[in-house]
Amino acid sequence: MNRRYLVIYESGPENMSGFAPDVPGCASTGHSLEELRQNLREALEFHLEGLALDGQPIPAATTRLVEVPEDGFAEWLVIGMPVAEAISA
Repeated sequence: MNRRYLVIYESGPENMSGFAPDVPGCASTGHSLEELRQNLREALEFHLEGLALDGQPIPAATTRLVEVPEDGFAEWLVIGMPVAEAISA
């Protein structure tokens, strides 16, 4: 089962960073956009799996509009949901 989250990317002097506003406390970095996408996808999947294993609710993907930094952009990122969440859904 998959879910998509709106993610925000920013460019820095040495790398890029990204986060999903609907999943507080989870962010990642990468030297290229593709590396950042992969790292952020893995970080979100790991974070959501930890929440599911702890019996915590998986944050809903509710953000539809965000303020994007001048040096950044936003896009939808598809995340594989943890098995425990997929079973209970």
